[in-house]
Amino acid sequence: MRWVALTAIAPVAWGTNYFVTHEFLPADRPLSGAALRALPAGLVLLALCRQRPRGAWWWRSAVLGLLNMSVFFVLVYAASQLLPTSVAATVMAVSPLTMMLIAWPLVSERPRTAHLAGAVTGLGGVCLMLLTGVEDVSVPGVLASAAAVLVSSLGHVLAKRWGAGADVLASTAWQLTAGGLFLLPAAAAVEGPPPALSAPTLLAFGYVALIATALAFAAWFAGLKHLPAGTVALIGLLNPVTGVLLGTAVAGEVLTGRQLCGLGLVLTGVVLGRPGRAAGRAARRPLARPKSTAGGSVSIGSGGE
Repeated sequence: MRWVALTAIAPVAWGTNYFVTHEFLPADRPLSGAALRALPAGLVLLALCRQRPRGAWWWRSAVLGLLNMSVFFVLVYAASQLLPTSVAATVMAVSPLTMMLIAWPLVSERPRTAHLAGAVTGLGGVCLMLLTGVEDVSVPGVLASAAAVLVSSLGHVLAKRWGAGADVLASTAWQLTAGGLFLLPAAAAVEGPPPALSAPTLLAFGYVALIATALAFAAWFAGLKHLPAGTVALIGLLNPVTGVLLGTAVAGEVLTGRQLCGLGLVLTGVVLGRPGRAAGRAARRPLARPKSTAGGSVSIGSGGE
């Protein structure tokens, strides 16, 4: 449960990121905005870990940086500008099912019944929150969110597959730095020089880079390293919960009774995906019990857990 709590930092931070991006960051600069999110976060983590990629991690960092940071950040930035905070966050909640389906062939993690039930329950809650008819929904915004789900799910599962033996903080720093370096020339070519930024915008970029990116991704990849992909994916359902509650409390968006029921279903889905005590005990149990010796049996684990 310690790893569950740590992993939960990520979706909560990402849920706040929709509001900050929508309210404070320039709407017409998705490439520059994504670069200013990724590169500073990567450099901060590099300064903390002081490690550089070695061997296969040079190209792995490039691939993961492109998927998890460059393409994903641009799509999320665009979705955050095109959709209300609550809608942008809830569309991303289809990621549990996507991650489970991708994790099955790539990391040989067959979805558990509880994980599938949690994903379906959470998706039902998302539909209740999204399909309220309160306002028109931007089709390009929804498509951007759906593409972000697909790209990030593939990137996160690949990070889990390749992450064995790698330091979480260092691999996160490499991905963010690579993603930011990919974005800089694209932003300069497409959007031109960066615009002058006001003090509130600079503070918003600082929050997005340090909290919603550096801290959030380090926590997320730590969870992927220590928890099943299905459990981590369902923890991600806290993203739309945070987005909806923040949009209601701060942005003045209307929270209907239907959305409240949807929130309840989403939280139920998260609970269904929690690591079971029996599964945890099985993971800690020795693979084979030592054979008895001629002089008597060998005692294992004489105390309680």
